Amino acid sequence: MRGRRAASARPAGAAGPPAVFCRLPRSRVAKHTLAVAPALLGCYLVHESPEGRTAGRIVEVEAYLGPRDPASHAYRRTPRSEVMWGRPGTAYVYFSYGTHVCLNVVTEREGVAGAVLLRALEPILGLELMRARRRVRELRLLASGPGRLTQAMGITLGHNRVDLIEGSLYLAQGRPPAAVARTPRIGITAAAEAPWRFVERGSPFLSRAVP
Repeated sequence: MRGRRAASARPAGAAGPPAVFCRLPRSRVAKHTLAVAPALLGCYLVHESPEGRTAGRIVEVEAYLGPRDPASHAYRRTPRSEVMWGRPGTAYVYFSYGTHVCLNVVTEREGVAGAVLLRALEPILGLELMRARRRVRELRLLASGPGRLTQAMGITLGHNRVDLIEGSLYLAQGRPPAAVARTPRIGITAAAEAPWRFVERGSPFLSRAVP
């Protein structure tokens, strides 16, 4: 997209793609989950897929801890949640409510469970491919929710346990947002009061706006 059409498609103040995506070092996610979650805001999720490259800037996340967090899949150690005890920077991808796929970044050191759910992206690159996958034109609707995000980025259950540091689906460094808001997590009943959702305040790309 170029010229007048490109300008009209993106809200004022929205970011453009960097000249080069610099991969996030594993050390950035090998920390306490509640420290990693807000630090991922402003970073990029990039997918070098056979269909083409897509990228989005992370604007909304949720932190899920280990066995002490009743809302976390790691509250009980099962074959599905075993990945949350694994290498930091690994993708944890699962089917949610039988309707959509969710992408999480495994955090903490190996042997300690934790993950950050990526809830929303600001679309940055590969917009036409994202639109084709989502079958919508509106920029704000491409990746404003965990299921929309994975569909737009071409992420499937086949990406479960891939390396988000060195693989073709990866995290890249970016600028932190000017302001961050912290709210309770969305769509859960257990530990619903925990303020472990972090968003870029004022972003039009959130799954749910904050005051």
